[in-house]
Amino acid sequence: MVSSSDFKKAIQIGRPPNVTRLFPNSRALIVSGKYIDQAMAEKGQAIAMAANGRNNLVIRGALQAAQRANACIIIEIARSEGGADAYCAVNYWNIARQVDAICNELDIRIPVAIHADHYGIKKESDIAVAKVEIPTLFEAGMTSIAVDASHMPDDQNLLANLQLNPFIPAWAGLETEVGEIKGKEGLSTVEEAGFLIKGLNAHNIFADWIALNNGTTHGIEASGQGIQVDLTRQIHDALAPYKISGAQHGTSGNNSDRLREIAAKTRTTKANVATALQMISWGLEVNDYGNAILSEDGSFIKVKDQGVTDEMWEAMVAHATSAGLKGGNYKKLNLPFENKLLGQPMAVRERMAKRVEDFVYNMLAKVFNASETADIAIQKILSTGSYDPGPKGERIENPDDWTPEKIVQKAAEIDSDKGPAGDFDD
Repeated sequence: MVSSSDFKKAIQIGRPPNVTRLFPNSRALIVSGKYIDQAMAEKGQAIAMAANGRNNLVIRGALQAAQRANACIIIEIARSEGGADAYCAVNYWNIARQVDAICNELDIRIPVAIHADHYGIKKESDIAVAKVEIPTLFEAGMTSIAVDASHMPDDQNLLANLQLNPFIPAWAGLETEVGEIKGKEGLSTVEEAGFLIKGLNAHNIFADWIALNNGTTHGIEASGQGIQVDLTRQIHDALAPYKISGAQHGTSGNNSDRLREIAAKTRTTKANVATALQMISWGLEVNDYGNAILSEDGSFIKVKDQGVTDEMWEAMVAHATSAGLKGGNYKKLNLPFENKLLGQPMAVRERMAKRVEDFVYNMLAKVFNASETADIAIQKILSTGSYDPGPKGERIENPDDWTPEKIVQKAAEIDSDKGPAGDFDD
């Protein structure tokens, strides 16, 4: 573990300006997502969990697990989960405050990034809204963002990223995405990924992560081919000159061995875990990688004396039934039940957080190889002497080859299959 004096120094120099403005007296080491990525890359074959904080107790448990593993962690919420039309009480504008409060209360002493996941751009008109809204996320304490325009054609995806980049602080972690997460349909290709990253590179934009459709889905997955490790490695290897890491979405439906393989064989340094943590906090029966186990009639199985009280679970099921919610759409219980969950007895709240902690610790220590990365990140902060570690890459592409007109021309030559249309949000 780093010394107390080194940790204090990291607090002084490692927190970005928005964080120091919001929390001037804080002892929470909230840092740029860039530091998390670079710590994982330095350790090698290590992945930071990006824990979707759909409720306050999930955030609490995930932070406790990271402290226990001495691992960096990312706490995130997606636009569908915590944006203007949120289905969670935790949102883009309060998540940093919740993380900071929990870190100070529990004396959490590991680096944490706050990530705005899946900031979705689905049509041209979304860009004007994003230019106004994205700055407010950083004003509220965000330290990393995923600009997800993967719903649009390749040229529009790249052009949207170019238009929005001036509204993202240069020091912030940056994720971009090619290919919506649709399972086996519309898998990403080397050509599509290269087009996006090369176009960004030509404009001096060096994303930290790229997310792919590499065979997974969001939410609950009972079956499916899961992560295509060879495809992922092929794309990551092709992008190696640009020094970009991978972000793994849709870990549901992939067992621990598959996730270890993605850590060992690809350049992945970030993996999103969302639905699993929600289900675990509620006290539902899950398998070793957090996928909910269903009864023969398709119902969730509540574990006695785990998670919420039996009475609370009955109320949640009744609400879901009356609202027509099934399977993965139980996620929409988060907003109406957050205050009710926080109003349970302390012993119940603590067992909810503890169940999340144990699951996340196992993933960090035994699957993602993330243990002791906290020390690596802190040492990087101290050696850099700044909240901004700078980009990993440098410009390779000629900007004259990536004008808006040439971007449209190049995209027309890409042979791609985007898969079926539909709503593939988290």
